[in-house]
Amino acid sequence: MKTIQLNNNQEIPAVGFGVFMIPNDGPTYDATLAALKAGYRHIDTAAGYMNESDVGKAIKDSGIDRKEIFITSKLWLQDYGYENAKKGIETSLKYLQTDYIDLYLLHQPYGDYLGAWKALEEAVEEGKIKSIGISNITVNLWNKFKNGMNITPVVNQVEFNPFTQQRELRKVMEESNIKLEAWYPLGHGNKDLLENETIVSLANKYNKNAGQIILRWIYQEGVISLPKSTNPQRMQGNIDIFDFELTQEETETIQALDTGKATHNPEDPANETRLMGLKIHD
Repeated sequence: MKTIQLNNNQEIPAVGFGVFMIPNDGPTYDATLAALKAGYRHIDTAAGYMNESDVGKAIKDSGIDRKEIFITSKLWLQDYGYENAKKGIETSLKYLQTDYIDLYLLHQPYGDYLGAWKALEEAVEEGKIKSIGISNITVNLWNKFKNGMNITPVVNQVEFNPFTQQRELRKVMEESNIKLEAWYPLGHGNKDLLENETIVSLANKYNKNAGQIILRWIYQEGVISLPKSTNPQRMQGNIDIFDFELTQEETETIQALDTGKATHNPEDPANETRLMGLKIHD
């Protein structure tokens, strides 16, 4: 698996396995084990996905050395604020059955964000977390929060794919050497994206499928991708992208597909109200 260097010199696998919307108590356990067997070494979960315990059990049962597996998790809004975040970190460590988490993110940009960030910074100093990052942060939200941070985030996990290329955000993140991580890298099964003429023609040329072309393009853009599938063949295919390379002209044709639009707007007050009201524990 190829890796990408973060701004703290840690290496992160270029393609991770996302477990969003996979149920706990079995399905996430099975999917994580299958992903590890297929060759994934980066598992992306979150407290808000409510399946950290399945991920932790699968990693422990895989027989693979913990040091070889990169674990990402995220703190949910309910645990924001300094004291709550300290407890939330401990809960994630417990569910994941690990002494440290490779990357821990603030999942959503609301509530006592900087209080939670302070707790993450302290956890880095204590060795409980190797790297910390942000998620769903726009340019405006970055400008709101950045001066309250002593440790620069290593990543910003946002919606990213050929139709949603986050060009302005990427420029701003590059100023601080913050890498983008792509959720919905395949457009969440968007038929228009997967059947796009440009992408399908490249798939035919390289004897790959549309998803592989997209993930290869994302990798060449220097963005970390987190595809999700519970189908073992698709899992394998999603990391079988390192035996070919798109030309500069081909990458530019995919860049031209950008719509400048996303399915999720973190600055929408309705999203803030909805997400702030979601409780994942008593």
